[in-house]
Amino acid sequence: MQSNSASLEKAPPAESHGSLRRFIGRPEFGPLVLLVLEIAIFTAINPNVMSLQNISNTLAFTVELGLIALAMTLLMTSGEFDLSVGSLFGFAPVLMWTLSNSGATSLEVGFVIALVVAALIGLANGLLVTRMRIPSFLVTLGMLLVVRGTALFITDGFPQRTWSAEGVWLAEALVGDFYIGSFRVYMSLFWFIFAAIVLGYVLTKTKAGNWILASGGNPGAALARGVNVGRTKIYLFMLSAVLAAFAGIISSIRTSAANPNSGTGYELEVIAMVVIGGTALAGGRGTIIGTVLGIFILRFMRNGIVMIGVPGLAYNIFIGAIILGMMALHSWLDRRHQAGV
Repeated sequence: MQSNSASLEKAPPAESHGSLRRFIGRPEFGPLVLLVLEIAIFTAINPNVMSLQNISNTLAFTVELGLIALAMTLLMTSGEFDLSVGSLFGFAPVLMWTLSNSGATSLEVGFVIALVVAALIGLANGLLVTRMRIPSFLVTLGMLLVVRGTALFITDGFPQRTWSAEGVWLAEALVGDFYIGSFRVYMSLFWFIFAAIVLGYVLTKTKAGNWILASGGNPGAALARGVNVGRTKIYLFMLSAVLAAFAGIISSIRTSAANPNSGTGYELEVIAMVVIGGTALAGGRGTIIGTVLGIFILRFMRNGIVMIGVPGLAYNIFIGAIILGMMALHSWLDRRHQAGV
């Protein structure tokens, strides 16, 4: 009887140890540790890194790239990725403001048209990848050039006038701001939170999420079980394009500039955020929580290195080092998991 009670007393520590080991083995563990260390180091060097004003300014930039990264997470989980998101980030606001400034449409109608055109571009990407069997790298690289070239052609390379958005309800809904004490909150933050919750739920709690995981993990087996892999990927390409356009429009209203060159290089930074967060580049594993952590890691890195006096041009060095380190960590965790350790 005493031995039984003794064994019962020892069970909770073993159970908690197993829970801790599972937590450490999750793909989000590495990014979480890295983010905490990053904040601690930057704050120790310059306490203003965590000032309310700096956090508010950092979040304003963060959510725009973050919206693209959330959609890219689902697309990469399905085994594909989209290099055209940066060009759509610049093209969509150019289209919207060109229509509005020319008097062809109201700002609100221009907004809807820009998102619809973005969805059609995503549809074209998806069809070329799934029906023509062309790798997504080549398809979206070509689309990047087409979309960016179109934006430059429309504008002759010059930014579009956007200041007429002041006081328009759409602008207020997308980038309006208010204060909580001295902390400035932009409405775009709520759009980001909403997108993260919805897409996180879709990926982890719905049949569609299972289809996405199966499409990236083992497309042949997914097809055999009745999953429409092609249609799933087409929808994800459309989602990626629409959120990239939406993020670009938010940015153009916030900065009062619709520049056809906006978003240049964003596609690689977004992929870096997703990969650092723990989503597998080859597909079959994705995490929205990890992506959110990856977004904050890179955006706080960009902000922090400037505030501690490191030249901003060194940012890419840090990104490269983080990507290599996180890939090594994920590889090590995967090997431990497969070995049953």
